[in-house]
Amino acid sequence: MSERPSFSAGIVAAAQRAEMPDFPRWQQMVRATGGCAQPIRLHGERVTLDAGTGEVLDVYRTADEPTGYLLTACGNRRASRCPACSEVYRDDTYHLILSGLRGGKGVPEDVNAHPRVFATFTAPSFGAVHAHRERDGKALPCRARRDNPLCEHGRREGCGARHDRDDPQVGQPLCVDCYDYRGAVLWNAHAGELWRRLTQGLPAVFARLVGVSRTELRRHLRLSYAKVAEYQARGLVHFHAVIRLDGPDGPGDAPPHWATVPLLDRALHEAAGQVAVPVSDAVLGWGEQIDVRPVYVAADLEGMSDQRVASYVAKYATKGAESAGTVDRPIRHAWEISRLEVTEHARRMIYTCFSLGDLPQYRHLPLRQWAHMLGYRGHFSTKSRLYSVTLGDLRQARANHRAKEARELIGLPAVVERETVTHQEWRYAGSGHRHGEHFWAEHARQRIATARRIARERERRDPA
Repeated sequence: MSERPSFSAGIVAAAQRAEMPDFPRWQQMVRATGGCAQPIRLHGERVTLDAGTGEVLDVYRTADEPTGYLLTACGNRRASRCPACSEVYRDDTYHLILSGLRGGKGVPEDVNAHPRVFATFTAPSFGAVHAHRERDGKALPCRARRDNPLCEHGRREGCGARHDRDDPQVGQPLCVDCYDYRGAVLWNAHAGELWRRLTQGLPAVFARLVGVSRTELRRHLRLSYAKVAEYQARGLVHFHAVIRLDGPDGPGDAPPHWATVPLLDRALHEAAGQVAVPVSDAVLGWGEQIDVRPVYVAADLEGMSDQRVASYVAKYATKGAESAGTVDRPIRHAWEISRLEVTEHARRMIYTCFSLGDLPQYRHLPLRQWAHMLGYRGHFSTKSRLYSVTLGDLRQARANHRAKEARELIGLPAVVERETVTHQEWRYAGSGHRHGEHFWAEHARQRIATARRIARERERRDPA
């Protein structure tokens, strides 16, 4: 009963917005943003001139708009913040990963014959946590222990429950007093540095295994990668990476015959075992669970298909720490922590970020700034320079396509045959939706999402 008034009020507000004279143009803008949940409002103008003659070819001013402003998408990658923009980011990441596996979008198709693996690097254990375990599709006890031993704090060290994947207990410590929150937060804070040292040290390990110097190795081999960070239920990040072996000139150059998947597998395990970051009175490194699987064009019993890998990476590119039970916005003050709607495990990690951030030896780590990320401050998705096309290239291609459509809509030639110069000036005028607009924006997003889903299903049925 309590939700009915707010729902009714939302419907009334949406109806009132639809009666306003600028509503048709506002709807066009919202559809152009893909149904963005928090669009940016801009004031300004854009003038397009002929570079040779100075003739004005096109003028656009927000002052001429019925709304008085222009809407543009927020571009947030997080699905929890903007489902519409995160879907675009997910699609771009999917094509970025897939082009580095199959070719296309400027990457030679021969790249699909290069050795490549899908590797997962995890954090070490900082204490026992509840977990979902299964074998052959059958759920197993979380942590079976004989005689029900107790830890030094009087809590059970085992758990005989069979947790489902979505059980809220999964990832929570069996004993919060035994759990090393300091170590967990510091590991998250240095996870990006661990990855950097891994990519720097991998060529040296590879050269040693082959029996050549690093200089000689660079003449024959290049390692390319694309990686994404994912939060585990226990609040620690781990990395999924597509790692590919190329010739020295990149994806268009075949690697030498001795560059194989088994050799890459061995090099990754040895390099991960050697990586370490000294921190105060501890040394941080990767966990023991390092999974390396071959990637094939099609599904294989011992590996993964390239399409499945691309979908998996793209899926986690739009998620953040909120999947580990925390929030998706910065926490400004310590008094906010007790009021957050988060798991108790996440709350303790956030408190640890704030307390460690005050210590002199950790002042160089902006732990308070990244407390909502449980200490992790690295990029969620990165790639080496020659892995594949860039996100910027994909966005520019989409912008060019939309510009072409816009020109055709107003009767201008689709292709600009002469060189032009564009002068534009924009000012921030606000963000988010106003009274009654959220309903129509979500309606537009759902229609666009449905159209995309239908298009994908049609492509699967008829790839040609």
